[in-house]
Amino acid sequence: MTRWFRSYWAEEDTWFYFEVDADGWVTRQVELHGPFEKPGAAASSTEWEAARQAGTLADYEATFGATAEVPVHEWDAHEPQDLTAKEFEAVWITARATCQARARARSTHGA
Repeated sequence: MTRWFRSYWAEEDTWFYFEVDADGWVTRQVELHGPFEKPGAAASSTEWEAARQAGTLADYEATFGATAEVPVHEWDAHEPQDLTAKEFEAVWITARATCQARARARSTHGA
């Protein structure tokens, strides 16, 4: 069963939003940084794996970041707060658009 939750890590001033599968593996992950919750990552494990196999992982990670590489039950989730699929999806869509816009801006400015 898919589960969605978020967790705040004060030491990094970051909200982590997770979609995890029945085995606890992260399938999608969003990171929102600082007081303005600026998206820093919006990664999909399926896309990450496809990019790895295609040899484009560096580009993918530069645009979208990466997901956690261990099941969630193997780390401290800092007081997870359950989310609905709809709540997660709203954050996901916004973060993805921000990551894509940032990547376009980098390519336009030669960075």
